[in-house]
Amino acid sequence: MLEIKYFKDYILRWLKQAQYKKTKNRERKVKQFASRRAALKTVVMDRDLSMRERFEAQIKLAALPRNGAKTRVRNRCELSGRPRSFYRKFKLSRIALRDLAAIGQIPGMTKSSW
Repeated sequence: MLEIKYFKDYILRWLKQAQYKKTKNRERKVKQFASRRAALKTVVMDRDLSMRERFEAQIKLAALPRNGAKTRVRNRCELSGRPRSFYRKFKLSRIALRDLAAIGQIPGMTKSSW
């Protein structure tokens, strides 16, 4: 039974690591294509240009990699890789934030009491 639990933990750790790498790769692509994507979007949204120019810009925008879009990036906890319940200010999930706050690693954060 212990071997199965160890194997399951091993698999889960590598799955999280793969997701984390995928997210980092997407962040790199977003930085790489940000200027091109922004320039094409301004052309597409500019109503003073002809429909043909706007349509060509739209086709070029669609030809860019989908992972270069800002919306494809998922915020993940820096410690655990957890994608949900993410606090942007700390770049941590609620679980990691609570654990670090409990041992006093986050300045100014104390356990509330009333």
